[in-house]
Amino acid sequence: MKEPSARLSSEVSESDWEKTPPSIKALVESLLSRLDEMEKQLEVLKEENRELREENRELREENKRLKQENEVLKEQLQRNSNNSSQPPSADKFKGFKATPKSGRKRGGQPGHEGRGQKRYPAEACERLENYYPQECHRCGSGLAGDDPEPQWVQQIELPKLEPVVVEHRFHQLKCESCGALTRGWDEEILNGSVYGERLSALVGWLCSVGHQSHRQVQALFDEVFNIEISTGGINRIRCELSDSLADIAQEAREYVRDSAIVNMDETSFVQGNGDGNNPKKTKGWLWVAVTPLVSYFEVFLSRSKEVARQLLSEDFGGIVGSDRCGAYVWLANEQRQVCWAHLKRDFTQIAERSGVSAQLGAELLKQQQLLFTAWYQVRDGTLSRGDFAHQLKPIREEVRRLLEEGANYDVAKGEKTAFAKTVGTCRKMLTVEPAFWTFALRDGIEPTNNAAERALRPAVLWRKHSFGSNSKAGSRFVARMMTTVTSLKAQKLSTLAFLAQALQASRSGFPRPSLIPAIGTTV
Repeated sequence: MKEPSARLSSEVSESDWEKTPPSIKALVESLLSRLDEMEKQLEVLKEENRELREENRELREENKRLKQENEVLKEQLQRNSNNSSQPPSADKFKGFKATPKSGRKRGGQPGHEGRGQKRYPAEACERLENYYPQECHRCGSGLAGDDPEPQWVQQIELPKLEPVVVEHRFHQLKCESCGALTRGWDEEILNGSVYGERLSALVGWLCSVGHQSHRQVQALFDEVFNIEISTGGINRIRCELSDSLADIAQEAREYVRDSAIVNMDETSFVQGNGDGNNPKKTKGWLWVAVTPLVSYFEVFLSRSKEVARQLLSEDFGGIVGSDRCGAYVWLANEQRQVCWAHLKRDFTQIAERSGVSAQLGAELLKQQQLLFTAWYQVRDGTLSRGDFAHQLKPIREEVRRLLEEGANYDVAKGEKTAFAKTVGTCRKMLTVEPAFWTFALRDGIEPTNNAAERALRPAVLWRKHSFGSNSKAGSRFVARMMTTVTSLKAQKLSTLAFLAQALQASRSGFPRPSLIPAIGTTV
């Protein structure tokens, strides 16, 4: 007799199983067999369900990751000069917007003071040509006399430019007594530069703010001045000019360090390893420190706070206007003015995100607009400092409240979503928030760092056409020329005349010129 299934052994005794009719036994055995098969299928389905759950979890995580990447990529695609530190030149071209016609005619409008041709004084004219009428245009009578205020037209032309060449001839003569040969000698002429100060100054200007390459300068001198000069000669002029400006630039640096208010900024500037001074090919940075009349530039292979401290000195006691770059964290908030133009870009970037970030950014931008509406009235003289301080209080409180709200949102550690960026930005801003308002507490401080950014623009153009420098000496030339040109432009002085004077002082031992404004003209 077939034994009862193990499945029934605990429920049915052997004797009871033997008494069970065969048909019932067969049915039970069939049912038990089917139950075993179903249990096996159930285990398979459970395993498949577990695998599907795991796959679903992985897909959800991947979907979340892809959404985060998509947010980051969309933000990168939408990045422009209004919501980041990207320059306007890198913005995507969106075409020209058609401006509605005003209905006015082209040209100067009624009431506009016209600006005609500049009139040179009579002594600057090569010759004066006078035209007198011979007879009256109405009756034909003869005319005589002089017009104290004649109508004038000055024709301006360039003279034919020819180089002024001085040939120095050193003769060698034989002594009639001993037969020795002796040649005339002038150390300064024989071992000095063969190019004059004005020519060298022009070469330096063309190679720097003139944005001309060595080949272009060479072609210009050949075409315009009929002067042949090699690219090696151009480079030697650059080196000599850089050396002649060394002490002048150092004096400008000391002046900046002693200033009460300094605006600072920095931009990338490639410095190659042509001289072996940058074997690791470290990224270079061109730094600038700006005061109203004197600016100082220098290239470093770092953007760290140690560089900023080195530029300004450890005991710097003034106030620095800058962006939120970490290089300035060593300064107390009382010594800083964080640029509101950069803050506006940060607020715009937050506002262009989705969800609570968009709402938070919009509210911050609203406060920024209220602030500058009042500030422009202060600058125009239509709002007193006292009234400005009264209007500023609720704006400052609201900005801090909004930043604290953004900083207090909970995000996972290491999260890289756009929302997490908003939270991180708010937290970083709160650490320097007191430095947002320094301009409102002290006179003479601007709320933006536009002065430093404007000073860097010519250097950025230089970098774009020259791709940086190939040596430390090349970087020094860039920094010294930018220091000189920018400072002279602020003081409305001639760059070429100053460079020629600096070269003359270096060659002849004359007193060197200075970029430091005279006493009584300092702003």
